[in-house]
Amino acid sequence: MDDEGATETKATFHNHQNQVLKVLQALKEASHHLQTNPADSSSTSSIKALLELEFVSESILSSDSHLKTLSSHLSQLKNLISSQENSKPSKHGIVSFLTNRVRAHEISRVASLIESEIQAWIDRETIISLSKMLEEWSNSSRDEEGLLTQLSQFRDRLARGFDIDLQEMLLKSRLLQGLESLLCNSNVSKGVREMAACSIKELVLFNKDVFVGEVLVGETIKSLVSMESLCSLEVTKSLIKAIKSPLVDELESFGGILKIVSTLDSVDLATKIMALDCLMEMGYYGRKEAIEAMLNAGIIKKLVHLQRSEFGKEEKSDDSFGGEEMKSLEILSHPFANCVAKFAVQLEVGEGLRQREKRAFKQEILNRIREASVSDAEAATIIAEVLWGSSP
Repeated sequence: MDDEGATETKATFHNHQNQVLKVLQALKEASHHLQTNPADSSSTSSIKALLELEFVSESILSSDSHLKTLSSHLSQLKNLISSQENSKPSKHGIVSFLTNRVRAHEISRVASLIESEIQAWIDRETIISLSKMLEEWSNSSRDEEGLLTQLSQFRDRLARGFDIDLQEMLLKSRLLQGLESLLCNSNVSKGVREMAACSIKELVLFNKDVFVGEVLVGETIKSLVSMESLCSLEVTKSLIKAIKSPLVDELESFGGILKIVSTLDSVDLATKIMALDCLMEMGYYGRKEAIEAMLNAGIIKKLVHLQRSEFGKEEKSDDSFGGEEMKSLEILSHPFANCVAKFAVQLEVGEGLRQREKRAFKQEILNRIREASVSDAEAATIIAEVLWGSSP
């Protein structure tokens, strides 16, 4: 009976929270529209109808201490709208004109405050809810669909850009640690682990200064590399672009580069393409030790093989026909065309190597091309592409 009562109480609480969220979302949208159209009768009418709901004035605002400030702003807005509706502008008069302008400006200002307060409440509830769900998962609860929905909403919020209040909530909640724990749990489904990985990526992009350090010292990167999936490679690529050389150094330190190079042998074409994209980013940001690790892992031999394959042989076409659209189709149908030269260019124009190191690696790449080629003609063709350059 106790368990049933607890379940019923929990369901009632979630139902109430959903009702609160729906009404506040409607208020937020109306407030946003009111900021740019403070004199719009349709805007004021819609928000006035929401403000007059007994549910808003009593049930919602009295149930949450975090909504006290919002309650004050809503009362202020309600009075401003009533004042605007009751005012009788004269046909002539600068005073009346200025009064209406000031009132419209005040409505816009208060509407902006309301939107911010509502967003802060939604952010807080999203983080609290996700934190609880991650904790329940660590205690063997398995509402996978609910967790994926929560993570998707969380990612969407982070993708909207930086917010200082949201950052403080994130730091207090220690969500990154919970997401990393989920990612590293091999007993969790692939879909959940991948969604956790994408959420970690969004956290890093949300504020690199705050979250990069935690990602580098944790187990996130090792777990991503061990997954060897299309999604994990895509996340790794995004993190390399965001964190640059320090992340490539981390990959080199535990043998992650070797693992990603070996993924070029995957039977799945999309995974191979994403692995190549990852390695291209590593070539651009990698320091000497990382590039050496890539070469020692046999990347040139694998790239020569890919360029030789049906997805690497680029058919010559007349550039006067088709234009950019035709060029895009050729890239899609031949993703490994000129891939050896493209990799060499990444090293040449990249940020990780000194000029002297770039020259030395270029010579080593040429030597490895000769070793990997099946004929002198193939070697000569690829070497010419490397020497003359190819757009990455």
